[in-house]
Amino acid sequence: MSLDVELSVARSAFAVQAKFTVPAGRTLAIMGPSGAGKSTIVQVIAGIEKLDAGRIELDGALLAAGRHHLPPHRRQVGLLGQEAHLFPHLDAARNIAFGARAGGMSKQDAQQAASRWLERLGLGEVANHKPAALSGGQRQRIALARALAAKPKFLLIDEPFASLDVEAAVDMRQLVREELERSGTGAIVVSHSAADTQALADDLMVIERGKVIAYGEVEQVFAQPASRFVRAVVATLPAQHPTSIKEAIDGS
Repeated sequence: MSLDVELSVARSAFAVQAKFTVPAGRTLAIMGPSGAGKSTIVQVIAGIEKLDAGRIELDGALLAAGRHHLPPHRRQVGLLGQEAHLFPHLDAARNIAFGARAGGMSKQDAQQAASRWLERLGLGEVANHKPAALSGGQRQRIALARALAAKPKFLLIDEPFASLDVEAAVDMRQLVREELERSGTGAIVVSHSAADTQALADDLMVIERGKVIAYGEVEQVFAQPASRFVRAVVATLPAQHPTSIKEAIDGS
């Protein structure tokens, strides 16, 4: 399911403009300074914000162009953000089942899917716990399961690990990578973290003040820093880092 994006969205200080394609089964990371326009791109693709100009297609189906604006619930695009945004009145199992129901499952099948997800995530013991009783890492795992239970054609991931401790963030990165590979779902990951980008992404787009300044495979963009921001990101990498964290995990 390839995603084709050409967008322009006016902001108070500048316009966010980008043109790119995410081929089926690949993950694109978007990095840039705070306020560069990264989340704007995600929100426009999700349908939360509207285009000022451009066109968005998913597997050839038109999501937005001109006056055409398909509402978020009809786009078959999942969104996982920094906050889990679980329904506080529903327990973990019913939160996941809600996603499955949104994907077209019957009530009984959705309940069974929720049980499978909880077991897969190692969270069977919290099935009846409401979000307030869960840890931050548990809430993010439930949010991921709810998003994927809807069987989206594409997944948008916007800074989902920023509020997690180091150990929980490592676990979530591996979980997301495994689920994307298992399902073959294409994705966009927005992050300030080089670790997120190396662990999850095939390609990297760097945006500053609404403009794309670098685009290519992750290691290529890191090897030829196009701005002070990219140099600062590269400086956070270990001096002798493997070709990618994906390879480090696979080789462990």
